Amino acid sequence: MDRYSSFEVLKAEQTEGRDFRVQVMMREEATVAVIAPHGGAIEPGTSELALAIAGEQLSFAIFEGTKAAQNRDLHITSTNFDEPRCTDVVVRSRIVVAIHGESSLEETVFIGGADALLSSHIGNALEEADFAVREHENPNLQGKSRANICNRGTSGAGVQLELSRGLRSNLFESLRTAGRVRQTQVFHQFVDAVRQGLSHAGLL
Repeated sequence: MDRYSSFEVLKAEQTEGRDFRVQVMMREEATVAVIAPHGGAIEPGTSELALAIAGEQLSFAIFEGTKAAQNRDLHITSTNFDEPRCTDVVVRSRIVVAIHGESSLEETVFIGGADALLSSHIGNALEEADFAVREHENPNLQGKSRANICNRGTSGAGVQLELSRGLRSNLFESLRTAGRVRQTQVFHQFVDAVRQGLSHAGLL
């Protein structure tokens, strides 16, 4: 269970600049926003991936845990996520690609979201780059709900990528804050594959 049911409740107890931070960029020419609603130390590695996938072309929105410990307390589930600056980017974008971290040790990308066609493009590109891709068996991690933050763009359908901890561990020197500064070749292969999928869909 999440400690906080909304950002309003969270910010009453947590301090921006100490416990969390928000990074957003709305690029008016972009139709896609890449988001990490559980970035920083909440689901380590997701912020770095979202920024790299967005590059210089796509919009992005990132909510990051920056506490010394207990960052999991800052997790607001995707159907409730409502940080205003992030949601503003989302509702002004046609398509949203959400990057999440999943806890298992297998090396897998769990793909979901309501946009089946874009999921297929991205999934195929990831498989061609030798990443294992499948739908998560837990319905709560499939990103199909219309209330899910990935499905709140103007199209009403987006993509959710849940990267297992086992896979994320291969993308960085380590998943600690200092270790995430040093990214591996696998990180760049993952980013390139997702961007290739977006390109195949005519979105990049």
